[in-house]
Amino acid sequence: MDPSRTTAPAPPAAEPRTLSGRLGVGSIVFMVVAAAAPLTVIAGAVPLGIAQGDGAGFPATFVLCCAVLLLFAVGFCAMTRHVPNAGAFYTYIHKGLGRSTGLGSAFLALVTYTAVQLSVYGYLGATLSGLVAQYGGPALPWWLYAVAALGLVSALGYRHIELSGKVLGVLLVCEVGIVLVFDAVVNVRGGAHGLSTALLQPSQVGSGSLGIGIMFAIASFLGFEATAVYRSEARRPERTVPRATYLALLLIGGFYTLSSWSLVSAWGDADAVTQANQNPGGMLIASVSRYLGAAGGDLVQILLVTSLFAALLSFHNVIARYTFSLGNAGALPSRCGRSHARHGSPHVASVAQSASALVLIAVFALAKMDPVTQVFSWMAGTATLGVLALMALTCLAVLVFFRRTSLDRRRWNTVVAPSLGLVGLLAALALTVANFPTLIGGSGELAAGIGLILVAAFALGTGLSLARRHLLVTLPA
Repeated sequence: MDPSRTTAPAPPAAEPRTLSGRLGVGSIVFMVVAAAAPLTVIAGAVPLGIAQGDGAGFPATFVLCCAVLLLFAVGFCAMTRHVPNAGAFYTYIHKGLGRSTGLGSAFLALVTYTAVQLSVYGYLGATLSGLVAQYGGPALPWWLYAVAALGLVSALGYRHIELSGKVLGVLLVCEVGIVLVFDAVVNVRGGAHGLSTALLQPSQVGSGSLGIGIMFAIASFLGFEATAVYRSEARRPERTVPRATYLALLLIGGFYTLSSWSLVSAWGDADAVTQANQNPGGMLIASVSRYLGAAGGDLVQILLVTSLFAALLSFHNVIARYTFSLGNAGALPSRCGRSHARHGSPHVASVAQSASALVLIAVFALAKMDPVTQVFSWMAGTATLGVLALMALTCLAVLVFFRRTSLDRRRWNTVVAPSLGLVGLLAALALTVANFPTLIGGSGELAAGIGLILVAAFALGTGLSLARRHLLVTLPA
């Protein structure tokens, strides 16, 4: 055999480490609006905001919170063209405030989004268990339904992002559609005693506890900021991401304001507050049944389950992409930064996320934690606190980045709006901290413990970055 004709083995192909996709504005909007779980907010957060917050004036708090978040979005979108990576909060804060703070925020974001996903698993498991039993099915524990949902989410998350986008689009249209039909019927009929004007009256908006109302309202927007996570899979991301961010925020804010106002109008100002106090969990179903009949109420119960599933799938995709970004940045094992050769998805990060969620669901089940009053309440409160802190850090990063680089000289986009957004977010964060025991339905000691977990996550990331920097400096050349 002639050695000169021997064919050398081909070098192994490099592991793909980029995500693929051609997501447009609509697809990204569907995914981030689905993460906000609009039907779940109207069914859960709105009655609590009416009961514990500012009563019939609660719909106005959505307008106020939307305005603050729009100010945040101005700087967020201005910086998008200068941040080529898909790490969202991590990359923005890294660019503006340095690697150590950026890595700290990345670990904080992982804990935050994991918490919100776990809260939805708890709520979904409890809702589905109750629904099956109501219609004559077996009374099975909540965690069995949660694990079944996890399996389906994992299968969709492993594949190409456009499949998730299509599934979320269908589910979102269904859940929003039923509420909009309810809104239309209430407005055509004129409500119980005429359409409510409480949201236009400062005395009504400022009644009760406006701070708690703002806290519930700001928590309802959770997930809209994840548009930048899909940058690598977006078509013309420098345009698509900002447009999707603004559109998602306006759609969420408009839907919440309209639907909460319709819910108040359906009963009348005084009776709406009474109903929210007496039956917060069933207020929306009772309202829809009253205006659309029993079939409408049954449909809302079913769509509430699909709304929660859509939120699970959306947050799974967000966490997987954070993990993927950290794997490529060296903050997590490099395997996490691999992408699937055919699907172009962060498949390793997706599997890791599913495994961690399964372990935590098992821990909650073994601890016999209540899926609503403990798993949902505690984890949702944790996520609200974490996201507000991350958005405030991002606003500060935007201000520092443009002050240092002068890459964009538009004062409104780079100074005025981010500064006003930072003030508003810090105020919302202060209100959330002050009322945190109320938000999680627990004690002051529990609230302090959750706060320490978030601080520890941030400190871990920051410490890891500082330790690596010190190691690189001290190693011999």
